[in-house]
Amino acid sequence: MTAIERSRTVAVVGAGTMGQGIAQVALLAGHRVLLYDIDAVLAADAVGFVQDRVERMAAKGRLDRAEAEDAIGRIDSAAELSGLAGAALVVEAVVEDATVKRALFAALEEVVPPDALLATNTSSLSVTELAAGLAHPGRFLGLHFFNPAPLLPLVEVVSGFATEPAAAERAYRTVLGWGKTPVRCADTPGFIVNRIARPFYAEAFAVYEEQGADPATIDAVLRESGGFKMGPFALTDLIGQDVNEAVTRSVWESFFRSPKFTPSLAQRRLVQSGRLGRKSGHGWYPYGPDAKAPAPHTAGPEDAPGAVTVVGDLGPAAGLTELLEEAGIAVTAVGHGGPYIQLPGEGQLVLADGKTSVEFADVVYFDLAFDYRAATRVALSVSGDTSERTLAEAVGLFQKLGKKVSVIGDVPGMIVARTVAMLIDLTADAVARGVAGAEDIDTAMRLGVNYPAGPAEWHDRLGRDWAYDLLHHLDARCPGGRYAPSLALYKLGYAAGEDDAADGDEADDEAYDEAGETE
Repeated sequence: MTAIERSRTVAVVGAGTMGQGIAQVALLAGHRVLLYDIDAVLAADAVGFVQDRVERMAAKGRLDRAEAEDAIGRIDSAAELSGLAGAALVVEAVVEDATVKRALFAALEEVVPPDALLATNTSSLSVTELAAGLAHPGRFLGLHFFNPAPLLPLVEVVSGFATEPAAAERAYRTVLGWGKTPVRCADTPGFIVNRIARPFYAEAFAVYEEQGADPATIDAVLRESGGFKMGPFALTDLIGQDVNEAVTRSVWESFFRSPKFTPSLAQRRLVQSGRLGRKSGHGWYPYGPDAKAPAPHTAGPEDAPGAVTVVGDLGPAAGLTELLEEAGIAVTAVGHGGPYIQLPGEGQLVLADGKTSVEFADVVYFDLAFDYRAATRVALSVSGDTSERTLAEAVGLFQKLGKKVSVIGDVPGMIVARTVAMLIDLTADAVARGVAGAEDIDTAMRLGVNYPAGPAEWHDRLGRDWAYDLLHHLDARCPGGRYAPSLALYKLGYAAGEDDAADGDEADDEAYDEAGETE
């Protein structure tokens, strides 16, 4: 199945920001483009806006002058829907209202040729539902562009229940030819990005609601330790709290109120109070000329221990051994037991594993980092029983490595670790249910929301049992189903082969026994 020929017309219905962006993408790919809107004046103005942007690209040397002039002459508006009669592809970008969209596509069916593809740019509605009632639902699919469409490469190609594979493949090839990065996806609530990304927001909000840390500290840890470009509090302020919460609530409702997608009460209160983020002047953070951005909690200076003992395999944190030695801290390695870093005062430094510090005599937990060498901040978690000396030694140790340190409450799974584990779990479940392939999900999360790595890649880096074990421990401490690891994640632990599977079974038995003793 080949892409739609450049000689064929592409039509865009809806002349808002997204419609203009999609029109510009198709135009610069070489198609004749028609823009239609129920407001004819808006459609005509939108054509002018696109032509102006193309002209500016040529003026800045980003587009050949001859190509720009040719493109400017290939876009026009249609006064009536019937004017789209020759289009080979119609992409809809109108209001997110299922009734409006279904009426539009029913009318388009009467206009376009039999081989034309009909596509919706919806980000939240069911493609299958929108196709219901169409005479030819097989040619209907979702093409979910991300805003701004001319700049962001990702496009989710969504197949509804009735979408014919040939139609989805033709759309995929067309978008690929436009210079975008398409990913294939089944029609599921939130598609790929809005489904998989929920824990990035939800776990941060949960840590805040549990009084584990303030928004500025959580954002800083996810940026400076987790490697994310923005923290969830700042990002939802940018998106709009009402918009982000509406997507979360929509996904939750669509999954029959699954605890995996439960919305945040704190965010609900923010929306109810009118604190919607940047657009209202206040969200999680204040905005405006006199607003002062709150600073994350950063521990004061402490002396680093001169020597430590690394007990067992630190797994995802194994690189710390080399960093400690480079910093002049004497390291003694003990191959069995652990895993933890034994501090001089007899306290232990343990990588977040879904348990709490209060369960142990004198333990400081430290959070996961995407890259401990590159990380500029590390979070530590303590309980009221943690000795002052142990905490001081832990803080001083990471400060000796050049890291800022944020001390948070005794939160199981901490911040980065529980977020990443939940992303991995939702990805494993989505792959197992045929929503999308692991590679497509990784691509979508890297390009769609700029994650430092896709969840499947993260799973490979952290080890096949890491996410399962952390969530298993977290579920025992926070029952209710939110953190119960999926069957798909459990099965991933056995994917490496029979020998590894046997080892993994023993490890799982030990984990269950340990959890039972704790309870």
